[in-house]
Amino acid sequence: MPTTISFYHLLSTSRERAVPKLMEKALGAGNRIIILSSSESQLKTMSDALWSTDPASFLPHGSQRDKHEKEQPIYLTLVDENPNGADILCILDGSSPASLTSYAKVLDVFDGSNEDEVAAARKRWAAYKAQGIALQYVKQQPSGGWKVEMTSEASAA
Repeated sequence: MPTTISFYHLLSTSRERAVPKLMEKALGAGNRIIILSSSESQLKTMSDALWSTDPASFLPHGSQRDKHEKEQPIYLTLVDENPNGADILCILDGSSPASLTSYAKVLDVFDGSNEDEVAAARKRWAAYKAQGIALQYVKQQPSGGWKVEMTSEASAA
């Protein structure tokens, strides 16, 4: 199955509020997830958010320091790895790891209030489109929900 990269354009909430909701939906569908960032502090903040976003639910997750990498439904990492056999990769920092196309879906989450992040996301979109990767642009709505605004089908590069 080819990879689809979905660009999640945050407008009304922070990553720490939006990503746990996306992870909840992915786990509910039976997916396993890698959350990738090059920033240890960003991963720590995300781990805290996964623990505390919704007091009625818990999003099971861990990292290398927690051990049992293979058993973690959500695995937070600083490096391009997939020890839990994830089918979804969630990128928090705009990186483009070599393993992108080994996932069924990639969530590229960027802050719409940061002009540098928006410009970088546009560049990544163009690069992935040139590679023939299927793309989806998902814009956050004022209510906090999501709307698919644009798609680009996979093509031969």
